[in-house]
Amino acid sequence: MSLFIPSYFGPISEYSEILKSETVVFEMEDNFQKQSYRNRCYIYNSNGKQLLNIPVKDKNKGTTQRKKTKDLLVDNDANWQDQHLKSLQTAYRTSPFYEFYEDDLLSIFKKKYTFLQDVNIDTYLFLTDALQISQQFSKTEEYIVETNEKDFRLLSDIKNKPTKLVDNYIQMFDDKHGFIPNLSILDLLFMEGPNTISYL
Repeated sequence: MSLFIPSYFGPISEYSEILKSETVVFEMEDNFQKQSYRNRCYIYNSNGKQLLNIPVKDKNKGTTQRKKTKDLLVDNDANWQDQHLKSLQTAYRTSPFYEFYEDDLLSIFKKKYTFLQDVNIDTYLFLTDALQISQQFSKTEEYIVETNEKDFRLLSDIKNKPTKLVDNYIQMFDDKHGFIPNLSILDLLFMEGPNTISYL
């Protein structure tokens, strides 16, 4: 069993571990942390590293109660889906494999979501389908404080620097800004397509 936090088009380091995991278990009872991959990812555009952030509504505003990630509502008034899709198209439309995955990607940006976790599960299903790896996962029903199993929940923390990174691959704008490690798995997927697995 390997324990993960569902993330938004998670970083390469996370999918490297998902690929090696026999059983994926998603932590559903954690408290939301700002500036984590729970509601953001990073891509590579002509200006360098770009943040894509899903705005969320604070149901518990004005209270001291901690917010569970599973209860977080997506703020659809912010039109984030159109913005993210346009950013991805601008950054990757001339990449080798963007068109290959575009139709499946569009379904995520056209679907109306209420909860952040539903977005993240759908991005997981899109990515596991694109990588042609097992889509099976289970969900925790109570918060796991300590586990003897493999615990990769820290990979959802942006400040956590992964110890092992994949080999460099050609990126869209590396001639301008150099290689940027551990971006969203989308960056690797759009550049390497089916060969992504060999890097992970």
